[in-house]
Amino acid sequence: MSQIQNSKFKIRESAIENRKPVLSRAEGSKIAIDGRYIQDHFPGIGRYTFNLIDALARVAPDEQFVLFHNPALRNTRYGIAALARHPNVELRRVDVPTFSLREQFQLPILRLRSGQASNIQLLHSPYFIKPYFLRVPSVVTLFDVIPLRFPGDLPNARARVLFRLLVGLAARTAARVIAPSFAAREDLHTLLHVPRDKIAVVPLAADARFAPQSDAEIARVRGKYQLPTQYVLTVGINKPHKNLATLVEAFAQFAIRNSQSAIPLVIAGAWDERYASVISRQSLVVRFIRDVDDADLPALYAGAAVFVFPSLYEGFGLPPLEAMACGAPVVSSNAPALPEVVGDAAVLVNPRAADELAAAITRVLSDAALRDELRAKSLARAARFSWERCARATLQVYASVKRGD
Repeated sequence: MSQIQNSKFKIRESAIENRKPVLSRAEGSKIAIDGRYIQDHFPGIGRYTFNLIDALARVAPDEQFVLFHNPALRNTRYGIAALARHPNVELRRVDVPTFSLREQFQLPILRLRSGQASNIQLLHSPYFIKPYFLRVPSVVTLFDVIPLRFPGDLPNARARVLFRLLVGLAARTAARVIAPSFAAREDLHTLLHVPRDKIAVVPLAADARFAPQSDAEIARVRGKYQLPTQYVLTVGINKPHKNLATLVEAFAQFAIRNSQSAIPLVIAGAWDERYASVISRQSLVVRFIRDVDDADLPALYAGAAVFVFPSLYEGFGLPPLEAMACGAPVVSSNAPALPEVVGDAAVLVNPRAADELAAAITRVLSDAALRDELRAKSLARAARFSWERCARATLQVYASVKRGD
């Protein structure tokens, strides 16, 4: 990350810490958040939405929040009912599925214009498929435009056209847009012509459970997945922009040059059969752990000799932040927006250069002092991101909408 971007984050962090947003609102007014995306089909967006509403309730006890949710949608990760422990959070059931035309009329009419919800001042949608035309202003979080940068991540031209249309519509019909990084903001501006001053950059955070783990917990997870004492780890789906083919090639170079066959490359995450061909080498010691239990992820990160994230592009990059929060030494791509997340706490490499990736893996695995240094830097860097900061910055966005800025 450039010094300019570093200074932007420092200034922003100071402003968020020292400023308590005051929302101009009528007595009894409420902020609605679309929690239907807290479901298994949206693991990342669900994590964001759950943690955001939980943090909002804590940092703004005088505000009233309404969380729309649909119990029919499969959700094995987060207990939505637990959010009701906050006295300023109201759960409202809406029997409207995601990816449905019904949300374009049923959610706005029945939930935003009825007498029950007439005091709702704005709706925050955490995804670009949202109710587009409302009687109240809206805020939308747009995490990235990966399908515009990497068209192969979507199955066909129709899906790509639809993505561009709906993301553009979400940005145009929202009063403000939230992006998780400056890189994501620039892409929204450059590729979709969203004005920069309409986009607020609000970094994400790792869950509190991502933290250094006990030796016993690390041993339990190693035993569960039959892993050796040392392993190289990456976490993510096998979509093209995740760049797993280059990582596998880099690991092959590392194994050959260092005569290593006992240290496996562990690829953990979801698997999409449409992209099975991105990994073609079968001669390597590569372990696939598909659909890792969420409860096992912290120890999996913490037990890694090195965590490698070779992605060609991210709107933010939660996996390296989660790995750092667990104290793992990190080798990261220098592609957008990863330097904004890892700062100087990781070894940054060109993700398209397999030899550079291989050299970085070799360097970290062969230098115990460097690993210790990176572990310490990881913990310090991860501590700069929190859901409380995310919530305070989000409250400032809500306040600007209320003021009509």
